[in-house]
Amino acid sequence: MANYLLEIGLEEMPAHLVTPAINQLAERLSDFLNENRLEFDAIRKFSTPRRLAVLVEGLAENSEAMDEEVKGPSAKIAKDAEGNWSKAIQGFSRGQGVTPDDLVLKGDYYFANKHIAGVAAQEILTKVGDEVISKMQFKTYMKWGNNSFLFVRPIQWMISLLDAEVVPFKILDVTAGNTTRGHRFLSNQEFTLGHATDYAKVLTDNFVMVDAGARKAEISQQIKKIATDHGWKVELSDEKHVELLEEVNNLVEYPTAFVGSFDEKYLSVPEEVLVTSMRDNQRYFEVYTAEGKLAPHFISVRNGNAEGMKNVILGNEKVLVARLEDAEFFWKEDQKLKIADLVKKLENVTFHAKIGSITEHMARTKAIAAHLADIAKLTESEKTDVARAADIYKFDLLTGMVGEFDELQGVMGEKYALLAGENGNVAAAVREHYMPVSAEGDLPETAVGSVLAAADKIDSILSFFSAGLIPSGSNDPYALRRAAQGLTRIIEKFNWHFDFSEFIATLDYENKEQVIDFLKGRVQKLLLDKKIRHDIVEATIAANTMDIANMMEIAPMLNSHKDEATFKPAIENISRVINLAKKAEQVGTVSPELFENEAEGILHEATEELKAGWANLSASEKYDILVNKGVPAINNFFENVMVMAEDEKVRHNRLALLTELSALTGTMADFSLINTK
Repeated sequence: MANYLLEIGLEEMPAHLVTPAINQLAERLSDFLNENRLEFDAIRKFSTPRRLAVLVEGLAENSEAMDEEVKGPSAKIAKDAEGNWSKAIQGFSRGQGVTPDDLVLKGDYYFANKHIAGVAAQEILTKVGDEVISKMQFKTYMKWGNNSFLFVRPIQWMISLLDAEVVPFKILDVTAGNTTRGHRFLSNQEFTLGHATDYAKVLTDNFVMVDAGARKAEISQQIKKIATDHGWKVELSDEKHVELLEEVNNLVEYPTAFVGSFDEKYLSVPEEVLVTSMRDNQRYFEVYTAEGKLAPHFISVRNGNAEGMKNVILGNEKVLVARLEDAEFFWKEDQKLKIADLVKKLENVTFHAKIGSITEHMARTKAIAAHLADIAKLTESEKTDVARAADIYKFDLLTGMVGEFDELQGVMGEKYALLAGENGNVAAAVREHYMPVSAEGDLPETAVGSVLAAADKIDSILSFFSAGLIPSGSNDPYALRRAAQGLTRIIEKFNWHFDFSEFIATLDYENKEQVIDFLKGRVQKLLLDKKIRHDIVEATIAANTMDIANMMEIAPMLNSHKDEATFKPAIENISRVINLAKKAEQVGTVSPELFENEAEGILHEATEELKAGWANLSASEKYDILVNKGVPAINNFFENVMVMAEDEKVRHNRLALLTELSALTGTMADFSLINTK
């Protein structure tokens, strides 16, 4: 067994592209080796801003030999009238590397039995350049010189090393060899690798930590030590800081953490502004005192050792202070503004050229929020707060702070609203209406904020769809999928039960059916992400009402019962009801006087019992009563009753009974779509 090293040396990549790029390289190489039947034990990944590398461990010396049977032409066309092999057979034989006489007749077709010998690993690996590297895809590309070849960044060097032997291939004017480079300024030289497994150690000796996981752990350890030494607290585990740590890790090859400071006067600026300046704009880690207060210090990581650190610290401090000066200025100036004046100016700010102004968007949102407020069972006071929040909630877009730090939309709105005398519910709603800010981000906490957030998203989705600006494929420039997913999660969290189709039916928008399908797609994704069986998800979103909260509750519940002994017969009996109900030519009322069999009356009584309080039952309660009372009555009915009776009135009455039951179960799911095989 051998080891194969592949390294692509590049100009510095953007930090956010490094991890996806190395993952893609490893996946493509794995697929390439599997396609060529070249077995291996594992692939180790290495990455820095300047290099993508993989080490294939336990690589077979040759690809696996294979015997293959290939189907050829039909026997009907195999020979001509004189009994000679036809051109079709001859062409097929040549293509398979055999003679017509070697073919085997099986049934009506001729087959070629081929033995494909194993190929040396070295020969296969010469194709890595064309079959792996050249086929990589990125969000952004660069081309260099007069070449048409595109890659994430210009390729400077490549290593292709099978144990100690170079496996050459060429991309443009770069030939893969066994030479790599150290740190850009700590070890600015080329050096040769003697063996593929020497890679990590040799680079470490030349100030490059190529193992991204080890490098990240080193950065974390350094940051934590600095915090401990100064008696500070530092956050590394929440979503924002995990992302920050990943980004910083992909900016350096040899990390050294250090401490910088800023004047305490800037602590008068809201903490969120300071943290945004440090974390989001400068990629610094903010620190807190033992009491949990923001400290006038930060921790950053340089790409290099501790030499000349004083100048590095001064440079970073200077850059940060410039941003803090701006923040302090805008904070003071914004407090001179009046909310009413800013809201008035929103009339002249375009939401979208095809949709209208932000003021018009806010008015539509207000109307939607008023309807949602009833569904959410808000108090009269909360309804008043929703209306007020809807009148002003975009005002902070015109503040200097949000103009400079757009990440603080809503956050600054809440602070300025409180300073202007708005109550806590209104101010919180101004901030929460943006939530969630990511697919898995935090949801609104307040009832008022949740209603405003949902209403804002509903109008955004409906407005863009009305204007024909509908997401297609991966194209979603207005983040409508995120909005729809956020809306679904809010509805699920607050358990708002209402038919979304009926809710939007009275609203003045176009393409509503497409909106419903779009939302069902988001619900489907969320349910599948919860590892719910696909057919159960399909059945749930096919319910006869577009009750999103119901869907999010029903699917996990059904999935939890799928392995029970009672599940299969229950689903099959309910499905039979549904399928027969579809044959009803007209929907009529059930007439008990037309019952001819005791089983009809039993099913009718069970259905009426199910209907009583059905809407107020939980998903589990509905399932339990359906299985324990409904299904036995259904089973008894089918054993004793011929639904399609010759008497038209009796037949229609029985179909009406089944239709009534089908409509009831249909509020949960279309059970006929659940696979019981």
